[in-house]
Amino acid sequence: MQRGGAETLCGSALPLVDSPLVAAAGGREVRQDAARNAAKILDAATRLVDRDGVESVTMDAVAEAAGVGKGTVFRRYGSRAGLMGALLDHTELQFQRAMLTGPPPLGPGAPPRERLLAFGAARLELVLRHRSVLLARGDAPHGARGAYDLACTHVRHLLREAGVQGDLELLAEQLVSLVEPGWVHRQVGPAGRSRERTLAAWEDLVRRVLDAPAATSPAASGARS
Repeated sequence: MQRGGAETLCGSALPLVDSPLVAAAGGREVRQDAARNAAKILDAATRLVDRDGVESVTMDAVAEAAGVGKGTVFRRYGSRAGLMGALLDHTELQFQRAMLTGPPPLGPGAPPRERLLAFGAARLELVLRHRSVLLARGDAPHGARGAYDLACTHVRHLLREAGVQGDLELLAEQLVSLVEPGWVHRQVGPAGRSRERTLAAWEDLVRRVLDAPAATSPAASGARS
């Protein structure tokens, strides 16, 4: 369902979780120029990660790409680790917005099957792009808990829309866990599996869940949806 342009699950609007809202010390609103600098810094960091990889991104490079002084970057984030953490939050918020209010098939407007498949592909791509930062920050097995919970709620909603029966809460958690940092790292890292193979296996599992006859779906007794 949608209300006011934002998707609603179970009849209530979902907030964007783990939003990197910017607030000054003492709860004062940040000046507009500081907010603009923060946006420029995070956008520049995102471009550099996409172009050069996480390991190559430095505070100097980010400051130059953003058109701000190095001191501005250090004052705002304190260290490279702080900047990378803020970048993850920024990227997660963009993903959530695309998932809840963006265009289909990831956003509202497409059938639940298409949205589930789009979710898996987009989530896997996000995790692979920032895998080094996620692992360095210790986001195993599920990353930021609020973001993980929102993803599970979203997938559970789509499963229900698709008519899947059974313990949708647990089933959604199992599906989401397979495109989260801990599991993805084991697949493409130590196991040496490709992105394509990992995604194909996830999509195959989703199709089997969606196409399973009601009689062979997870037991409905004690199920929570």
